[in-house]
Amino acid sequence: MEKGHPATYDEVQKIHLLYFNIVKKRYWWFAISLLIIIPGIVSLFLHGLNLGIDFKGGTMIDMNFNKAVTQAGITDTMKSVGLDGPVQLSDGNTSALIRTEALEEVKRNELLTALQTKVGEYDKLGLKEDKVGPAMGQELTRNAFMALIIAMGLMIAYISFRFQFVFAISAIIALLHDVLVVVGLFSLFQWQIDASFVAAVLTIFGYSINDTVVIFDRIRENEAKMKRGDSYEDMVDKSVWQTMQRSVNTVVTVLIALFSVYILGGESTKVFALAMLIGVFSGAYSSIFNASQILVEIKKHMKNLRGKGGEVVRV
Repeated sequence: MEKGHPATYDEVQKIHLLYFNIVKKRYWWFAISLLIIIPGIVSLFLHGLNLGIDFKGGTMIDMNFNKAVTQAGITDTMKSVGLDGPVQLSDGNTSALIRTEALEEVKRNELLTALQTKVGEYDKLGLKEDKVGPAMGQELTRNAFMALIIAMGLMIAYISFRFQFVFAISAIIALLHDVLVVVGLFSLFQWQIDASFVAAVLTIFGYSINDTVVIFDRIRENEAKMKRGDSYEDMVDKSVWQTMQRSVNTVVTVLIALFSVYILGGESTKVFALAMLIGVFSGAYSSIFNASQILVEIKKHMKNLRGKGGEVVRV
């Protein structure tokens, strides 16, 4: 244990001015999670996700302007002709990669005319246009799903080896909570998703487990020091509070960075930044209020299945 860290449950309670018993209120935390997840799941079945062109196909236009342009200038021009989609700038903001819905000849010409009039002259000879089919999005989704399955399997193996199998199950349930929160909210509010959304979900999956493992590590240390008659719930509550400062400091730092990216990063990074903002906040919540509480519930039910002397009660 860290030098100078409060060792007893009484010390932990006294040192935290906002202390309250997190473990005893675990059903409240579960209820809050369900209030967010259930509407999202219902929305997924009823409305699905608002897929961008990365998933349903569309048109990509690569063009070079004669001067530096802005993302806002291009996106506003696109909206003026009834279009939307991500815009990426490069080469000193003189080159633009525009992705939008599949365009017919008339709509394409309307967009190019508007861009020339409102944004600036562009190199007509260097204009490149490609049609994007939905197959790429389907392959991306399939690969991402496989990556999540493989990651879950490896995490279960690692956490089971380092801790116990019940720790691994608790961690995976908490991770699935974070994914469902992000995907559910994007469905509920019909925010459009693109390829960066998939990258954000995979990143959240890896980020969220880190804080959970830190708390589990403290639980393992404290569990080894338990004496006969000590409360397992109190030990877990103490462990969560011992790591609280580290958890809060980490999530606040990351959220500030992500919020800056969301505000200042432009249209091309908004989907990624928004998904990460939700995922990081949800990940911190699930690590502190769900993962260890799920562990307590599993341990409680396992104890109830055992009779005196550790024999399993047959029902």
